Amino acid sequence: MNIKKAVQITGLTADTIRYYERIGIIGTVPRQENGIRDFDDRSINQLHFAKVMRTAGMSIEALKQYIDFIYEDDDSTIPARKAMLNDAADEMDEKINSLITARDYLRDKVKNYYGHMRDTEQKLVDDK
Repeated sequence: MNIKKAVQITGLTADTIRYYERIGIIGTVPRQENGIRDFDDRSINQLHFAKVMRTAGMSIEALKQYIDFIYEDDDSTIPARKAMLNDAADEMDEKINSLITARDYLRDKVKNYYGHMRDTEQKLVDDK
């Protein structure tokens, strides 16, 4: 499949896909005779993996290191890989907790809108 279809399937931009290929986040995508990328299942799976890792908050540098470890196919890197995944999960937990706290704060403000928020908003307007 061409890059347009890969974009539709993965939700990544064409520029991101090309960048991931260029820096080695995904393997070299097979090409048609005319040089156009021909994404296969392996390429799409790699793109999905990269997207999930980035959504989880893993930096490009960490993701690249993780991918490099995979390609090394050296079991001695397994503890480092697991640590990287745990770090990403821990960062995601922190973000989730921050979002839950912010959501709860907003819900409380809505619940108490007329008892507190309306007065606070009016003070903002009156201070002008």
